[in-house]
Amino acid sequence: MHIAVVGAGSLGSLLGGLLAREHDVTLVGRDPHMGRVASEGLSVTGVEAFHVSPTARNAPPPSADLAVVAVKSYDTDSVAAQLADCDLGACLSVQNGMGNEETLADACSCPVLAGTCTYGARFDEPGTVEFTGRGEVVLGAREGGESAVAQRVGTAFADAGVDTTVATDMPTRLWEKLAVNAAVNATTALARVENGALTEGAGGALAADAARETARVAREQGVDLPEERAVSLTRQVVRDTAANRSSMLVDVAAGRRTEIEAINGYILAQADGPAPVNETLTRLVRTWAASRDAQ
Repeated sequence: MHIAVVGAGSLGSLLGGLLAREHDVTLVGRDPHMGRVASEGLSVTGVEAFHVSPTARNAPPPSADLAVVAVKSYDTDSVAAQLADCDLGACLSVQNGMGNEETLADACSCPVLAGTCTYGARFDEPGTVEFTGRGEVVLGAREGGESAVAQRVGTAFADAGVDTTVATDMPTRLWEKLAVNAAVNATTALARVENGALTEGAGGALAADAARETARVAREQGVDLPEERAVSLTRQVVRDTAANRSSMLVDVAAGRRTEIEAINGYILAQADGPAPVNETLTRLVRTWAASRDAQ
């Protein structure tokens, strides 16, 4: 299978590297990383160490059996426009936040799948990505239900040694992931702490409150997500990734744009009533962003 991984940062490069052990993979990203991969291949270190030689490009290829989209949520519009001109068999989003699948489906004529990924990756240097934690890819039809396309993609991932589950309840899975991200990302970014700081104490209580509030909004939108389930998932992720820095913390530390609007901001937009925890987290990150822009 020819797989184009669009957004070859840390996670995209790791997924692309794992898939390249079995499939024809094209990584789509930015220089100098893509230039180094093109000339010397991709080195994966950490949990597993190996070297592969995928194709590397700065723009999507003309065609592919599958496009795996791993860009930041605020880049989905521009990537969707690029993919609209590609001959694709299917498209799979493994991005943070909500609404990415709809944006891709509006632009692309191929089936668009929803996905989540809990593999851990850290960008090391051009041409190298660190595999920091084994996880799972869950994928399926974005509306839920059975999907022959999802089964084919799941088999292709499994053939490459990627732990994969093909799910029929992706709307619920996406809201579960959103609850965890809403609880962990903004909290750690604002407090400048690793995930493990949310295990207990004030940070843990705040994260649990954000998860509960997200579950309430999910139920308002017709998704059956109990509050205790959202809190339990959040606590499990915090324990499993205690030494990790969340993606939003990494972005804030680097002075980069965050995905706050597709995570906590999305919850505000979907809420039928007040959502004070997510509103406060969103306003604080927006305040940081405004100060950064002013400087």
